[in-house]
Amino acid sequence: MLPTNGAPAQPIRAVVFDWRGTLVSELTPRGWAREALRRTGRACPVEAVDDLLARIKTAAGQPNRLQSPRGNISYQHHRDTYYEVFGKADLPDDLADALFEVESDPGLNEFAVDVAPTLTALRDNGFQIGILSNIHFDIRPAFRDAGLLDLIDVFVLSSEEGVQKPDPAIFERALTKLRTAAAETLMVGDRPSRDGVAVDIGMPTLLVPRLTDPTQRRLHLVTRMVDVNVENPCPTAQLVTDTALIS
Repeated sequence: MLPTNGAPAQPIRAVVFDWRGTLVSELTPRGWAREALRRTGRACPVEAVDDLLARIKTAAGQPNRLQSPRGNISYQHHRDTYYEVFGKADLPDDLADALFEVESDPGLNEFAVDVAPTLTALRDNGFQIGILSNIHFDIRPAFRDAGLLDLIDVFVLSSEEGVQKPDPAIFERALTKLRTAAAETLMVGDRPSRDGVAVDIGMPTLLVPRLTDPTQRRLHLVTRMVDVNVENPCPTAQLVTDTALIS
């Protein structure tokens, strides 16, 4: 049981996971650019990759429009933002299309090796499981293809909800769909500035190191928190139980 903001501990009944960086890895910026160049039949040496990224960075400006706090409220909004930047960077149409296709390809987000056993253990021990993600496309097919869809009770996707983290409203919607109270619902993510905001509405929140390789193991940190079998030594993690701890 995990205390939240000094309140009496309540049994955890549900666990809500972020997707990218928590359950799946994603391409690095260089990987994104390289794959787009490859798909369009262009050479992709380091110089070409870095030149493409530099053009996109300049066009995106500061603050970076590709990291807009409302960039994932819908597929169309996400697409319009990206193509506006690609147009300003004067990218060829086929390259712009490839960049957006790569950004939107769930197959390039590989599940970590410990996702299936962790979700299965949680399910077998009676926990509800939710997925909460700032994402512009439907990720359910990715779970289906990995044989994980039946383990998930609810999906709360920003592009379907019209709101995204760190807005507290999206966490509230996850609680409504799960029919659980904040204090009995554990949020698991990798970004204090986004996932950590769950603590503001009373959700115990576990911040894990960002997943950069699908062979990395993080999720036994979750099962340890809810007293489900833990098999491997864990890297550092941060359990946020007070808003003052969020950077």
